[in-house]
Amino acid sequence: MAWRDAKASKVRLLLFMASIILGIAAVVSIQLFSTNLRDNIQSQSKTMMGADYIIDSRQEPTERARAIIDSLKPDAFEINFVSMVAFPKKGGTKLVKVRGLEGDFPFYGKAQTLPEAAANAYQTSGGALVDAALMLQFNVKPGDSIKIGDILLPISGALKSIPGSSSFSSAMAPPVVIPYRFVEATNLIQFGSRKEYQYFYKASDTLNLNPFKNKLEPLLEFENADIKTHKDATRRLGRRYENVGKFLNLAAFIALLLGCIGIASSVSIYIKEKLKAIAVLKCLGASRLQSFIIFLIQIAGIGVIGGLVGSLIGIGLQSLFPYLLKDFLPFSLNISISAQPLFIGVFLGLFMSVLFALLPLLRTWYVSPLDVLRVDENAVQEPLKIRLLVYGAILVFLLLFAFWLIQNLFYAFAFVVATVITFILLAGVALGYIRMIKRFFPKHWNFTARQSLLNLFRPNNQTVVLVVAIGLGTFLISTLYFTKDILLSKVELGQTTQNANMIILDVQPEQRSKVVQSITAKDLPLLNNMSLVTMRMHSIKGRLVNDIRQDRAPQTRRWVLNHEFRTTYRDTLTASEVIIKGTWTPKLNANDPIVISISDNLAADANITVGDAVVFNIQGVLIETIVGSIRAVDWAQMQLNFSIVFPKGVLEEAPQFNVLTTSVPNERVSADLQHTLVSKFPNVSIIDLRQVFSFVEDILNKVSWVINFMAFFSILTGIIVLIGSVRTSKYQRIKESVLLRTLGAKNKQILQITAFEYVFLGLLGSLVGILLALLSSLCLAVFVFQEPFLPSVMPFVVFLPGITLLVLGIGLSNIQTVLRSSPLEVLRREG
Repeated sequence: MAWRDAKASKVRLLLFMASIILGIAAVVSIQLFSTNLRDNIQSQSKTMMGADYIIDSRQEPTERARAIIDSLKPDAFEINFVSMVAFPKKGGTKLVKVRGLEGDFPFYGKAQTLPEAAANAYQTSGGALVDAALMLQFNVKPGDSIKIGDILLPISGALKSIPGSSSFSSAMAPPVVIPYRFVEATNLIQFGSRKEYQYFYKASDTLNLNPFKNKLEPLLEFENADIKTHKDATRRLGRRYENVGKFLNLAAFIALLLGCIGIASSVSIYIKEKLKAIAVLKCLGASRLQSFIIFLIQIAGIGVIGGLVGSLIGIGLQSLFPYLLKDFLPFSLNISISAQPLFIGVFLGLFMSVLFALLPLLRTWYVSPLDVLRVDENAVQEPLKIRLLVYGAILVFLLLFAFWLIQNLFYAFAFVVATVITFILLAGVALGYIRMIKRFFPKHWNFTARQSLLNLFRPNNQTVVLVVAIGLGTFLISTLYFTKDILLSKVELGQTTQNANMIILDVQPEQRSKVVQSITAKDLPLLNNMSLVTMRMHSIKGRLVNDIRQDRAPQTRRWVLNHEFRTTYRDTLTASEVIIKGTWTPKLNANDPIVISISDNLAADANITVGDAVVFNIQGVLIETIVGSIRAVDWAQMQLNFSIVFPKGVLEEAPQFNVLTTSVPNERVSADLQHTLVSKFPNVSIIDLRQVFSFVEDILNKVSWVINFMAFFSILTGIIVLIGSVRTSKYQRIKESVLLRTLGAKNKQILQITAFEYVFLGLLGSLVGILLALLSSLCLAVFVFQEPFLPSVMPFVVFLPGITLLVLGIGLSNIQTVLRSSPLEVLRREG
């Protein structure tokens, strides 16, 4: 019976199935991708690091640290630092990460170069391996020269990849690998230089790395060094990409949820049409259970087939994610198919279809044989307890499924609550709109406009379902565009002489006046000329830092104890700083106690406040200070910010280097200034903030593309739900349109009535979604990013008219049968 009835209603059942296929496809594809990502991270951890473990230090290792390093006999080592390089043949300059390598590194995997032999030949030939993208940018080839500080080296080959770095991290400072023996000759390792010493080890198979690290780590931390194993890299990468997977899973889950809502709505109308047939079956002796199971089999079949088809589509779709995320993955992703996501897809298809269709299905249980004579829209209604029980089961399932996806009960609960609130808001707006039309009905409008408005609250209307489905999809993708604009506004650089867009670092005191002269000679403004002094904390509130390190549960975060602070001194606050506690001291006299200002995050991590004593070690000289004020610092602003600021009159004679900022009007002037400074002062590093902004914007665009891809599932699912809902109500609409034609309505009037109705639906659904996105993005801007909100016009000029036209097209396709045929012919055909 279920099969015979399904064949007669196959078009509508296929539309039900389509509602859930896309959601299943999204969930399965992302589950497969997450499984592949996790397996690849586990299997390629050594290849990503290139060694079993690494000991590194941000300063030249102390005598004790050196003894530990040498006792373990490193197999390779390097010193890396950020510096400007020049290409004499092309005249270009670029900020790069120079890696001076000694030894046969990497031990696992290999450096990918072009030509391939360059990976091994550069050590003996004395050449440099230059990032392939950088060579392409400056149009240089193997055999050309690269100037690094005071030396000129031939380029041995293009470096495509090397363990320990990724395309994401290399975008700001592309790697340049040179033999270690040339590092000293560059004369770039000077006071204030940002450098890192790394020692690479290949361990024996019998060494258990976790206990080995736990034993060695405290000793190295005491000497301001660190140890990392390939297992640490696995955990870090796992956590990083786990969050990406959780977000994508939730986005897919929303698409699946939309499909289930479409099924619930469509099945509700479908069952209403079957109530009279069910009453007839019961008159012929069918039991409640039999009539219920007939339609349960249909819905369960839809779920199983939809889950299977969605799973197969998901297998194909998951291969797209390595391409979408290739710029964020430090390794090549090998794709394999596992059975678990396929079972999940089929199970979700079956379970969610039945669960969300359960309420309309239960109505078949309460149909009386007598209803064959009196069936109407409100004749059958399941008890309130049954409805509450089903709603409770749905919420429990959503909570458990969300918890399974993100492995955090609080966030899962918050997600379910947010989802319910969003649906309630969308449905509430739709219901409010309907009530508003009823109360303020425009009786003076013409017949076609009035009739189209009446259709919005006619029996079996789909106004609420369509507004929820289309509104949620529009809400997701609109929020993306609005949020992207907020993020970009935080790094946006105004092209005015008041805003610095170039930072010149590591300027030595004897070079300062000449660098200033080089800037002003090109008619460029000197916006900042700051002195930086490097120091470490010696004691905090009377306790030595070395003693605090020994605490089993220290109240001071470990980074504070090991960090080398770069501080400055000045008498004014900047635009990114606000005093939140204490008093700002601009200048001190000779015998005054030294008061400093610290950032709020440092105060929290170091567990210090106003009035506490901190002693700093500046190149072996101890200086006693008192915290005088705490500042809230906006670290996201594109300018130099500091955790510690001294007043004037204290550090002027301390060993220091300078940072200068200026504003360049265009790329040509920027390139000219960089070439001049690098040729005269090879040790300085230059950051062009316009390039940083372009880099950030490019990353945001890539992330937006991924989110857009997932929002596409929600939009497309909403469209499928729309088609299914509109097509399901086609049969009632045909009878209404035929009746209108019988009463004398012309095709033009019927076309106008239908067109107005669906224009109203399309505008309402998309507009509500965009307005909710505006509200949520405004909250993000005010409470999270604390930035002014300047929304994008993209949702208004693309989604609003685009979705409205789509709804209109689908709606008009429904009445073509009425317009092309006579009323009697239509009634006979539909009967």
